[in-house]
Amino acid sequence: MERKDLLAPICLFVYSRLVEAKMTVESLKRNRLAAESQLFVFSDGPVESNKEEVQAVRDYIHGITGFANVTIYESGVNKGLANSIISGVSMMFKDFSKVIVLEDDLLLSTNFLCFMNEALDFYENKKRVLSVSGYSLMLKYPGNYPYDTAYSLRASSWGWATWNDRWEEIDWDVKSYNSFKFNIFKRLRFNWGGSDMSHMLDKQMNGRVNSWAIRFCYHQYEHNMLDVFPVVSKVANVGFGEAATNTKKGLFSYNTTLDCSNKTHFNMQEDIRLSVPTLLQMKAYHSILVRALTKIF
Repeated sequence: MERKDLLAPICLFVYSRLVEAKMTVESLKRNRLAAESQLFVFSDGPVESNKEEVQAVRDYIHGITGFANVTIYESGVNKGLANSIISGVSMMFKDFSKVIVLEDDLLLSTNFLCFMNEALDFYENKKRVLSVSGYSLMLKYPGNYPYDTAYSLRASSWGWATWNDRWEEIDWDVKSYNSFKFNIFKRLRFNWGGSDMSHMLDKQMNGRVNSWAIRFCYHQYEHNMLDVFPVVSKVANVGFGEAATNTKKGLFSYNTTLDCSNKTHFNMQEDIRLSVPTLLQMKAYHSILVRALTKIF
């Protein structure tokens, strides 16, 4: 297959939030590599109660400029976010070997595309890395920390990227769940990515939620893979509120400092290993206590 993807194509999934979609696109357009990048916009179909809102977003996306080209896919039915992302990304991998994925509620740094493309190239042949995240928590690193990246047991769904050879191996049906659900050792190990991980997978398998991300993270756990993320976040989530499809409340614990530098090249950590201090900080962010405080406040 002829390589079409020197720069990774960008998949943007939109639905019914016009203000947030505009903010995401405008911040993406300010990126240094935007004009050279291909943008593919996936618009999920409406339900009866939001036809006007969905149409307003569709009217807007047909006027997007500032990219090498813009391709729009409009679904005639409401698939839901999980099915939209799984089917949309899978379709992209028929023509491309890597993709960058965005939802319509993200504020991006101006070097987001530089970081994501460089990381995709750098880690392409490091098969233990499942994905690249653009978002990162405000973690503390040693003063002499030499890298712009670190590793995580938990992928982020807020601006991320992966490769076809990793994506095509994911079992979205989670066939191994029966051997997992009552195994306390497996559940504890999975929960090193956060105290909510096993519970979220249970909810997924019991039909109480429909999340592509928890299944993605379970695949990461099951195959002992890692996520790579920036030391300084390239993404902030601005989509919390009543119009949000999956998250209504703002999660103060996930507030982050967006990269405001002009840095376009990054020192990637080549040695594939977890840092215990970093891992413990991330586990604390996803602890039961922090999640309880989030619900309270």
